[in-house]
Amino acid sequence: MMMIHRWRRSGEFVRSACKSLSSLRPEHNSMSPSVSGFVNRYESKGKTFQSNAWNDHNRELDLGRNLGMMQQYKSFGSSSASKVQRNPLFSSLEPKDVSYFKEILGDKHVIEDEERLETANTDWMHKYRGSSKLMLLPKNTEEVSQILKYCDSRSLAVVPQGGNTGLVGGSVPVFDEVIINVGLMNEVLSFDEVSGVLVCEAGCILENLATFLDTKGFVMPLDLGAKGSCHIGGNVSTNAGGLRLIRYGSLHGTVLGLEAVTANGNVLDMLGTLRKDNTGYDLKHLFIGSEGSLGIVTKVSILTQPKMSSVNLAFIACKDFLSCQKLLVEAKRNLGEILSAFEFLDNNSMDLVLNHLDGVRNPVSSSENFYILIETTGSGETYDREKLEAFLLKSLEQGLVSDGVIAQDINQASSFWRIREGITEALQKAGACYKYDLSLPVEEIYNIVNDLRGRLGKIHITALSPNNFKTEDCNQIMHMVQVTWQMLWDMVTLETLLGLIEPYVYEWTSKHRGSISAEHGLGVMKANEIFYSKSPETVALMVSIKKLLDPKGILNPYKVLPHSFFSP
Repeated sequence: MMMIHRWRRSGEFVRSACKSLSSLRPEHNSMSPSVSGFVNRYESKGKTFQSNAWNDHNRELDLGRNLGMMQQYKSFGSSSASKVQRNPLFSSLEPKDVSYFKEILGDKHVIEDEERLETANTDWMHKYRGSSKLMLLPKNTEEVSQILKYCDSRSLAVVPQGGNTGLVGGSVPVFDEVIINVGLMNEVLSFDEVSGVLVCEAGCILENLATFLDTKGFVMPLDLGAKGSCHIGGNVSTNAGGLRLIRYGSLHGTVLGLEAVTANGNVLDMLGTLRKDNTGYDLKHLFIGSEGSLGIVTKVSILTQPKMSSVNLAFIACKDFLSCQKLLVEAKRNLGEILSAFEFLDNNSMDLVLNHLDGVRNPVSSSENFYILIETTGSGETYDREKLEAFLLKSLEQGLVSDGVIAQDINQASSFWRIREGITEALQKAGACYKYDLSLPVEEIYNIVNDLRGRLGKIHITALSPNNFKTEDCNQIMHMVQVTWQMLWDMVTLETLLGLIEPYVYEWTSKHRGSISAEHGLGVMKANEIFYSKSPETVALMVSIKKLLDPKGILNPYKVLPHSFFSP
């Protein structure tokens, strides 16, 4: 048989958790995110630098540049993000505020512990770090309503938080915003086994929902590498795409309804469970992808799908990107109704995973420039497998595929997915990185990679490749630039590198009719870059909606929309 069946056992993907970048806290009126994945702390210590090895993922540098007693945080990776200033119209937290929150939530759900706040203030990639002194853990919608009503009356800025797995600083404070974490709101409220509609609270972990549905014979339409940590409320608020988008579409299609609380504490009950409801404006879409800037999502109703009995996964090697594109077209044409995933990575991504993750091997015998994962999901085991094998044989004969393997059981399939889902973890272990979540027409995706390689040719880069990329209708690319640790010693090189990357990647994307955010949102990193993807008139309307629903701007400030619109 054409396909050589090889496999190996692989452990489950575990999202690595990093410790705090620094015990230092920023000043009240300055921002301290590090967009590139690392933070440089400036201190006058009478020496050039002092290297402190403190974990496998990050390294903190103390650099003396004749700065006297001044200490500040410097942001890399998005020059505009470092220019944010705290809105002076926002109030500062006072003891009376804490007392009020304890009255409505109870002492144990009002968090002032520094260690827990350290975690909540820092995003999981350690790119951003706020200085909030308070985290609230509401247990239901009513408590969220009371919190927001009070904060709005006091002009206390807040940041909604779920699993905190975002990549653009959307789920952590920029300054001292009060954190509202919905993790305790984690109940499944109902499930209709006839319609497949699941209704749950926003704090439900995605993987837990998938496990619950599995016992009912259904699957979530959304699957992510961070499924063990991310919350469905956060998924909806960022309009997460995930691995199954090619099969089930985006959350704008699968979310049937939601409940949200606006800045003034009003509860909007849009928790419909009908697929057909054409009564007026479909307002739920305002909150899907708004990153908590218009309201806090508290409940979700989502359409799930029956679990298919037959799942097959192939790992394929291709010689060039044109073959990958043709393979996508042929997969849609020949696999049709059973095609459920089509994932792409290049040889740089593969090398990162092989070099930095234990127990991972290349499933195919030959090294190639590109690799594809194709998953099929259907109801006929024999039929589906024969259809996949026939497609792969045809692709081999046409020269689109040079090698490939088909997983024989769930352990082998897990080892294939481990490669795809382990790219982010491998990047963290390799060093600091810049990440750009772009979407482009399929034929243009690798062109930006080649153009950037040429542009950065004189600077040593460990890897520059499209990762987390789904060659499908959504045309997604997670663009990653990996910087070696040796480069951290040279501040000039770092500044030069950032200048070569930005705004070039945004300009390139805009020129080719792409989007600067495929699925991770804008957060604080790209708020000022929105005009690369949206017209001034469109942004102005967005600002009007924001000011209508949140006149004081307390909901997730400094995110999504340009900062200039909200300057006092």
